[in-house]
Amino acid sequence: MRVGRIGYVNCYPVYGALDRGIVPLDAELVTGTPAELNGLLSAGALDVSVISAVEYARESDRFLLLPDLAVSCDGPVRSVVLFARRPAQELHEATVLVSAASRTSVYLLQLLAMDVWGVSPRLVTARTEAADLAQLERLPHDAVLVIGDAALVLAAQDGYPHRYDLGAAWKEWTGLPFVFAVWAARREVQSGEVQRVHQALCRSRAWGLAHLDELVSAAVRETGLPRATCEEYFGGLDYDLSYRHVEGLTSFFRRLAARGLVRDGSLRFLSVA
Repeated sequence: MRVGRIGYVNCYPVYGALDRGIVPLDAELVTGTPAELNGLLSAGALDVSVISAVEYARESDRFLLLPDLAVSCDGPVRSVVLFARRPAQELHEATVLVSAASRTSVYLLQLLAMDVWGVSPRLVTARTEAADLAQLERLPHDAVLVIGDAALVLAAQDGYPHRYDLGAAWKEWTGLPFVFAVWAARREVQSGEVQRVHQALCRSRAWGLAHLDELVSAAVRETGLPRATCEEYFGGLDYDLSYRHVEGLTSFFRRLAARGLVRDGSLRFLSVA
């Protein structure tokens, strides 16, 4: 079995016990960005992976969702942020840099731009990882969408006067949680093997949520951010896929489908014993 993992600190609570050998998993863990894992799962190079929510919607006929697992928020997410030089309502036809690392965040930005802020910016793909933040000033732009650890780092700086947390913007718009990432398996993979991975991921998450202090310390070492920032970040994330999360995910997919950005995005889950 080949299982995908995102290297961002937001996935520490799910993979921490697996990485430390506390919860055994007889599988190869493959680390990548959301976009990289999307492609690997689609190509059959992974059997199970965390992927962008939009990637599931685009290929829902090929994947099964793993129950009770997601990366979501019910308000500010803090690691998916639009940093802008002027208010969002003034970004019509403006140049907005976006990362290729997560299609979900880009699609969410498009919905907010069209349906909430009433603008249609020009999206330009650029590298916005933490190591590339210093290069942003060389690229002409009015705003930049940054995700993952890089968003936490940029938020600690003073370069942009206007900041829009996309999780908070979605919550204000719809009143629902937002699901950024889900765990999925290719349909042709033997269900018993997928169930074994699902059980290990759930056990690892339980350990992670019970040992957040240890994971916060690891996040501080990885990002160089203050401990209070990392504590606040983990405190705003949810790793469940409850009925309300499913409602938020379905609402997102329906809005995308109405815009012709995905198909119906119906949710189909792995059966678990």
